[in-house]
Amino acid sequence: MRVVCNHVGGISMQLHLLGVTALASLMAVAPSAQADDPPTFRLTLKNHAFSPAEIDVPAGKRLVLVVHNADDTPAEFESRELGAEKVISAGREALIRVGPLAAGRYPFADEFHQDQARGALIAAGE
Repeated sequence: MRVVCNHVGGISMQLHLLGVTALASLMAVAPSAQADDPPTFRLTLKNHAFSPAEIDVPAGKRLVLVVHNADDTPAEFESRELGAEKVISAGREALIRVGPLAAGRYPFADEFHQDQARGALIAAGE
């Protein structure tokens, strides 16, 4: 809808109405964009161990891992199979985007403490 006014305040009124129309259009599109967001899975690294140690994830979909390092030393999330490597400072989080994954097991580890901190994503279904 476009309203044209023939007085001094007309331009600001016209711009305001255009802004309201644009905002309404964005709000109509926003829910569908959120529906396409990849699923998010959380991991915590504490006492040099991942919790949970294994996560079931959907095969054939992109996904996001949020890895929180609750230790007081840095960690390096690494998985050759996932193609992911990220240093995470003590007390910080990292977002790691992976996939889509074929069905299977995808091991990961804290490279700085490989003997203790190990886990896996298990992708199933499609």
